[in-house]
Amino acid sequence: MSEAGLASDAAAGEVLLETVEMQTGYGDLRVVRDASITVRRGEITVLLGRNGAGKTTTLRGITGLNKVTGGSLRYLGEDITGIPAAKRVRRGISYVQEGKRVFHDLTVEQNLLLGGFSTGVGKRALAGSVEEIYELFPILAEKRMLAAASMSGGQQQMLAIGQALMAKPQLLILDEPSQGLAPGIVKEVMQRVHALKQTGIGILLVEQIVQDSVAISDRVAILEMGKTVLSKPASEVTVEAIQEAYFGSTA
Repeated sequence: MSEAGLASDAAAGEVLLETVEMQTGYGDLRVVRDASITVRRGEITVLLGRNGAGKTTTLRGITGLNKVTGGSLRYLGEDITGIPAAKRVRRGISYVQEGKRVFHDLTVEQNLLLGGFSTGVGKRALAGSVEEIYELFPILAEKRMLAAASMSGGQQQMLAIGQALMAKPQLLILDEPSQGLAPGIVKEVMQRVHALKQTGIGILLVEQIVQDSVAISDRVAILEMGKTVLSKPASEVTVEAIQEAYFGSTA
């Protein structure tokens, strides 16, 4: 993808997102008390943790869907704590929530076009962006005139990611893209996610499938009871370190 809004190779490695001891939750309930995560341009950071550890709540804090009540949240060096969710999208943060949230009654192409409306560009530019998505996900081009409901779960997940990419993000946040998919399809989706970083964007990935997600990532963070208990380059993360972070030193 070559449109403005995605990073150039020269900027690879630039810090896009940095949270330090970020706190967030629901009303007076503080679910996340110390989320410290870094995402760089052209890299994938995977956020792991057991069910209930606070991973999705962390993503909601980053995207503005939940209020951040403590710590710091910086995007491209700017404190965005008080910026509404819609403005974060316009600044280049796209969020694909869990559950393949696409418009089932609309065609593949209509779904993609809806994803690009927030950019405010004309029809020709939108059409060009759609073609770029088709290059990334050829299966979507084959099914462009079919209703999203007719597609498999894996194909709908690719459509959800494509729809988010239509907004020209610099930071793409994915919440469990493998959820509900067959093992073979999971590997295909992971391969597609890995390929996306070649466009120059940064990716924050939440996953339950540890081995596959660590294999495609540049950095690993693990959340436990709302606190980051491990944050390292993926090349330095061992199976034993993951087990200890999940289950304690007796694992």
